[in-house]
Amino acid sequence: MPPAHTRRIQKTANLEITVKTMHPWRLATTAAALVLWTTLHAATEPDYPVGITADTMSVTVRTANGREVEIMRNQDNSATIDPDFAKTSRPCPPFCIQPDRIGEVESIFENAMLEYLVRQGSGEDVLVIDSRTPGWVVRGTIPGATNIPWTRLNPKQGATTAGIIDIMTNRFGVKLAEGAGEIEVDEAVVAGDTSSVFDFSAAKTLVMFCNGPWCGQSPANIRQLLKMGYPAEKLKWYRGGMQAWHVLGLTTVPGDE
Repeated sequence: MPPAHTRRIQKTANLEITVKTMHPWRLATTAAALVLWTTLHAATEPDYPVGITADTMSVTVRTANGREVEIMRNQDNSATIDPDFAKTSRPCPPFCIQPDRIGEVESIFENAMLEYLVRQGSGEDVLVIDSRTPGWVVRGTIPGATNIPWTRLNPKQGATTAGIIDIMTNRFGVKLAEGAGEIEVDEAVVAGDTSSVFDFSAAKTLVMFCNGPWCGQSPANIRQLLKMGYPAEKLKWYRGGMQAWHVLGLTTVPGDE
């Protein structure tokens, strides 16, 4: 076998350094062995469990069509974030960082979101709402969420009073006062006092989210509902949205489920 090459570096301050360099043949052999070891090690190294919390591996919820889905984190230890949510620098405006809170509405995080999903599935007066437009929702949403785009509650985006009344009464559990119709609701909203047309005593707790801290779709829904008199204590905002959900590798489903 050819000897390893040796070269001497110039003496400096009475210190002589001798550097041994590996012969190219031996270097290639060692590199090949390292690649083989790495490949075999990666193939045999098990993924370590990824829990939601230290004592919770998964949570089962019901989707909008009644199907049960087990929400858990991606168990692949080498998994990375969905490319749709990998961008760090979307233009602002419109994709500006949202406030920490919206008025008196509580901002919540993942564990609370999971609790609300379970409560919704058990029949409580809770509705988890994906406020994004359909083009985003079809790529995936949180299991159990109902899609009510922010545009459907905003007259400036084409929402009609009849459509708003339908969502409020048939989806949110709000009661329409006797004798109140579209004209009365329009006038009450403009006046900033809907107490004469809407009864929120049996209204559901609405948990809203969109794409994340840079997304204004769920904040738009929340602000519109506050303007229409929806009680702040019955509104919750998952500020982290799909961005945080994906960062944690939590289960998603197609938007039509």
